[in-house]
Amino acid sequence: MKQSSEKIGDSPTRLQQDLLGQIIGLIHQDGLRPGARLNENRLAQRLGVSRTPIRAALEHLAGGGYVERQPNRGMELLALPPEPDAAEPAEGGEDDLIVRIAHDRGRDLLPLDISETELMRIYGASRQIVRAALERLADLDIVERKAGYGWRFLDTLQDRSARLESYRFRMLIETAAIVEPGFTLRPDWAEVMRRDHEMALAAALAGQWGPSSSVGFFEMNAAFHEGIGDASGNRYLAAAIRRQNRLRRLSNYDWTHGVARVVVNCREHLEILERLEARDHQVAAALMRRHLDMASRLQPSFESKD
Repeated sequence: MKQSSEKIGDSPTRLQQDLLGQIIGLIHQDGLRPGARLNENRLAQRLGVSRTPIRAALEHLAGGGYVERQPNRGMELLALPPEPDAAEPAEGGEDDLIVRIAHDRGRDLLPLDISETELMRIYGASRQIVRAALERLADLDIVERKAGYGWRFLDTLQDRSARLESYRFRMLIETAAIVEPGFTLRPDWAEVMRRDHEMALAAALAGQWGPSSSVGFFEMNAAFHEGIGDASGNRYLAAAIRRQNRLRRLSNYDWTHGVARVVVNCREHLEILERLEARDHQVAAALMRRHLDMASRLQPSFESKD
């Protein structure tokens, strides 16, 4: 068993580093002890990401000897890792770069295929920051590394018709998810969503909003919608909602709707959550449809004028 002072795993990406700290924080927050099981699905829902980066973060945690994958049981906690404040802070800076990449890609100012060197030249950023941003985007299925050299942007919602079709599709599947017979809302997920939305709402009302705030805001938003998909108990609806979030992620990182829309979005999500907790699914579904319909009428970032 490695001592807690040693680094966990080898060369995790920035997203994995962030998730490592958050997972370790949850282990201590929940009072887990050796022998406890770490469920990938539950962690993904609580932290607002897909299972893929959660699994990668857990593998890095396993590399430190703190968890171990057991046959048919998933990851088991072997020893308590050090709390996040005892770990070295990760270098920041790529959130701003991600927002700039989202802005320029949405306006076709960046090509489909691009290299780290080109991004360094365009944005005047170090290779370390560029690579960290690309690795985060890759973890989120926005870009992929090309065979041999360079990176390629994956499918996103790049035109108005595609965006409107996406919203119409989401009105169908997300309202359907809420009225599924097996819909079951997990209390711990609801608690996390309420806390995160109330914090985001308070920050927006206090004027604490900057360009890079859009990254965290979208991930909270995506976690809300994906959590509803997971609660439906229908794997196909849940998968469709996750794919829609992937397609719209990059354009939403370039937030152009102002802080007022952040306030509206948080309040609408909290209203839907309240109806879900009251098991008033028909009203919650109607509120979701209205929420998505109103959002579909907003001018998308790639149509904004500089």
